[in-house]
Amino acid sequence: MSITREALGRDARSGSERLRVASVPSGHVYVRHLSPADGVDAVERLRDPDPDDPRRSAEQRWWPPVMLRPEWAATADIDVFHVQFGFDTCTPDGLRELVAVLRRRGIPLVVTVHDLRNPHHADRREHDAQLDVLVPAADAVITLTSGAAEQIARRWGVEALVLPHPHVVDLDTARTLRDRPAGGPWTVGLHVKSLRASMDPLAILPALVEQVRALPDARLLVNGHRDVLDEGGTRRDAELAAYLRGAQQRGDLDLHVHDYLSDDDLWDYLAGLDVSVLPYRFGTHSGWLEACRDLGTTVVAPDCGFYADQGPVLTYRMDEHRYDAGSLREALLTARTDPPPPADLDARRRQREDVAASHLELYRRLLR
Repeated sequence: MSITREALGRDARSGSERLRVASVPSGHVYVRHLSPADGVDAVERLRDPDPDDPRRSAEQRWWPPVMLRPEWAATADIDVFHVQFGFDTCTPDGLRELVAVLRRRGIPLVVTVHDLRNPHHADRREHDAQLDVLVPAADAVITLTSGAAEQIARRWGVEALVLPHPHVVDLDTARTLRDRPAGGPWTVGLHVKSLRASMDPLAILPALVEQVRALPDARLLVNGHRDVLDEGGTRRDAELAAYLRGAQQRGDLDLHVHDYLSDDDLWDYLAGLDVSVLPYRFGTHSGWLEACRDLGTTVVAPDCGFYADQGPVLTYRMDEHRYDAGSLREALLTARTDPPPPADLDARRRQREDVAASHLELYRRLLR
């Protein structure tokens, strides 16, 4: 159901022309790692314009993406337009107008389907309507797993090119963090972040507490953001906060409440876990999962979406309609006794080179 990378050609970095690509947004770590690690790239991915002043490039803030405005696409000096993230700010009519502008100008449209279900939306209809515009209109569709490609083929009759998610953590950083001496209790982590609509930590916390308590020299570490767990937080979840505070007082878990972590602090935190549990009731793919793989941290993920297609993870049964606590306990026991092997960092580097070469050849093929 998918186009193979071999079909794109082996000499993908041949040729001297440098292609100008509007990859929306270019500041996202996934997009940054579509370029070869050595920095030698025949693709120039334009920097994100500042939403407040599109004449300037944004250093950090790319939201909402200026490149998705039809008036920007109407005059931009680009060879290829590649939509990755951020189109949830657009109406279907706005996306149709964007597609029309690109067609008038003869600029190929590439769409990478990261999410078949938007993890921030409790209702799927808006995201479905946006994909119903973008996927059929695209000159090429990419996705990250074969399972997602099969669903794309069923829903739209479109054959997607499957290219795996490149590493998230800088590989030298990942190697350094992996080489730290091990010590302390076996640690299971649950990160409640800012509670996307896809997350249901309260559903799985009782089983996590029970299973970790039953294991020798083990602890459960829950990290959460102040906006969710502090009094007066803008997105406070009182029920979750009360459960976590009570469990902390009983000694069932360690609770760390903090502001958003920097990348360095986040990698340090993830590398200190033995297991990271994903509390998702729906979703498609996960960059968090990829970062854990880079750092050698075992991932326990639900069987919704296509997380298990991304790499070796342990799964438990959970989606919007069912949850099996026994399968979660079994996954934790396996994580303790027989965890999947960590990602090979040299293989991750080669994978990035292959993914970069495949993108370049796809762009060249569309322009030919």
